[in-house]
Amino acid sequence: MHDKELIKELQRKALLIRKYVIDSVYRAGSGHPGGSLSIADILSCLYFHEMRHDPKNPKWADRDRLVLSKGHAAPALYAALAMSGYFPVEELKNLRKTGHFLQGHPCMLKVPGVDMSTGSLGQGLSVGIGMAIAGKLDEKDYRVFVILGDGEMDEGQVWEAAASASHHSLDNLIAILDRNGLQIDGHTEEILNLEPMQWRWRAFGWDVIEIDGHNIEEILDALHEADKNDKPTLIMAYTIKGKGVSFMEGSLSFHGKPPSDEQYLKAMSELNQAEEELNG
Repeated sequence: MHDKELIKELQRKALLIRKYVIDSVYRAGSGHPGGSLSIADILSCLYFHEMRHDPKNPKWADRDRLVLSKGHAAPALYAALAMSGYFPVEELKNLRKTGHFLQGHPCMLKVPGVDMSTGSLGQGLSVGIGMAIAGKLDEKDYRVFVILGDGEMDEGQVWEAAASASHHSLDNLIAILDRNGLQIDGHTEEILNLEPMQWRWRAFGWDVIEIDGHNIEEILDALHEADKNDKPTLIMAYTIKGKGVSFMEGSLSFHGKPPSDEQYLKAMSELNQAEEELNG
């Protein structure tokens, strides 16, 4: 059992991430709200409880690393980084604006706290493996977290990487699959059926933990369990695309579309109401 106040605080952080996602994408007039909202709870647990990191020293050699392989979900990552103190939260209003550093996909050369530039789907796990191997060679105890989209599973490079990770016994590598069932062209199983997904990963030599990706306690338990494994771990987080905003939940149309003026007001109203209910 986890402390109730901790759970509530992480839920608050996740809600705030969602509010920043909606606000920044709306102001930008472009972006990817659906897949950003689905990983808010995961990012909350990582940045505000699980990961060892220091906003005052973004390149700290002993920090845990995070690779957002599904780089189009940058609005959620930027929100978590800003809330952690890597840069002012006011910068979130400048998402995708010319002359500002928060662009549509994360850039490690410009954004403090971003460990890898991402956006070309299918490559993040390979990068994470490189980081994990480097940690072993340098005798460091940091962990590498890689957040994958389930549409990415169509990429052959992901499965080459999966085989490589188990071959090298990378117990310091934890992949988190945002299993919301939708990708840009439709339902994942209609585009390319990879079920049973969990058994494919197990066949590649990974330990697999299946959770509700919006349940804070389950996320924390899975991260704790992954720490004890002697092989790479995949946390299969079943999520809802657009989670937290009623008309975006499970909707393919908001994969890469900002809300209209009316939709923005409705979304923020729903999130504000959820915040009030959470605060009692």
